[in-house]
Amino acid sequence: MKFTAAQIAGILEGEVVGNPNAEVFKLAKIEEGTEGSLTFLANPKYANFIYTTEATITIVNHTFEPEGEIKTTLIKVEDAYQSFSKLLEYYNQVKLMKSGIEQPSVISENVTYGENLYLGSFSYVGKNVVIGDNVKIYPNSFIGDNVTIGDNTILFAGVKIYSESVIGANCTMHSGAIIGSDGFGFAPTEAGTFNKIPQIGNVILEDYVDVGACTTIDRATLGSTIIRKGVKLDNHIQIAHNVEIGEHTVIAAQTGVAGSTKIGNHCLIGGQVGIAGHLTIGNNVRVQAQSGIGKNIADGETIQGSPAFNYGDYSKSYVHFRNLPKIVADIEELKKNHTPEA
Repeated sequence: MKFTAAQIAGILEGEVVGNPNAEVFKLAKIEEGTEGSLTFLANPKYANFIYTTEATITIVNHTFEPEGEIKTTLIKVEDAYQSFSKLLEYYNQVKLMKSGIEQPSVISENVTYGENLYLGSFSYVGKNVVIGDNVKIYPNSFIGDNVTIGDNTILFAGVKIYSESVIGANCTMHSGAIIGSDGFGFAPTEAGTFNKIPQIGNVILEDYVDVGACTTIDRATLGSTIIRKGVKLDNHIQIAHNVEIGEHTVIAAQTGVAGSTKIGNHCLIGGQVGIAGHLTIGNNVRVQAQSGIGKNIADGETIQGSPAFNYGDYSKSYVHFRNLPKIVADIEELKKNHTPEA
């Protein structure tokens, strides 16, 4: 798919400096630009590349004025980085603009769906499912009975959504994501074995939630596991039964959240964090990577460590920890030189 400089400028509300008919069909970094590619310049550290790039079109800030000869056609915009991001989003929407029901696929009884549905081959849609407009379900996906999926949601190949789950509008689930599998509920017996506790709740994802590849969100034992509006989950995350994650919280890869923990709004949680069950984590909390959370966290805290504690205290303590051998040697030396009074 080709775009001209004039078309791109129209999308971005920018100004063309150079050939308005210049055409591009691919994207590139400015230092790797070749003929037919589109790039951008936002960071001044890369400014020298604009004089050598082979990219056909370059998006720049409106304040940019070349100090030498350039071959690339410029599109001047208010913010080059934001405009390039907008263009990527537009390009992605065009690329994903599929519709129709491929075969073989299965649509069960009492399924309703809106306009422009795309259902990829080898997908299964269970009974009483409700699907909104412009939903894209890629091949090899599974939708269980009584599931609801909102408008403009995308399920990439191999996503599994168990029965009773509620998926909001404008959500994205990447390959291998599993929504609504059983929570880890077992009751010990006197014989030392474990009996499974039925998990009869569901999962609710509100609007604008992103779920990374191979991330799992367990259904509640009773009630709902709830992922609030705007939450972003990275790849390989485990969210246990009856967890609630507040609006616009972001969690990085390989983090695990145990059952019934409540996480507040606008939290940032690093990779490989372990969060114990039945805790309350406040709003605007920052958790550094590889931390272990075993107690409630108040609003606005930044914590690190395992078990985690205040980030500033952790940093100070870590300095002493690294110097521990020297500190011990100094203490031993003091003990040797110390002469008790008679």
